[in-house]
Amino acid sequence: MVSLLIQLLSGAVGGNIAGAFLKNSSLGTLGNSLLGIVGGGLGGQLLQMIGAGGAGAAAAGASGLDIGSIVSSVLGGGVGGGVLMAIIGIIRQSMAKA
Repeated sequence: MVSLLIQLLSGAVGGNIAGAFLKNSSLGTLGNSLLGIVGGGLGGQLLQMIGAGGAGAAAAGASGLDIGSIVSSVLGGGVGGGVLMAIIGIIRQSMAKA
């Protein structure tokens, strides 16, 4: 549960960072944050499915908050949030031109 919350928060941050770098594809702070949250959750879950996420560590450890699981949750959420925001922003931008 804690790793999911970390993934969602880092996804929101990742979405806003991607929006800052891709100004033409940015959806505004709220749009970037919402897409980042969705992308962060999806990215973190995908990492857990392939075994690189913090779920195994959370099940093995008493608290599940070792540094490896926290770092993987932050990276998975941030990258997932940034990637989803960039993809949707680019699609939205290309549809506006057509």
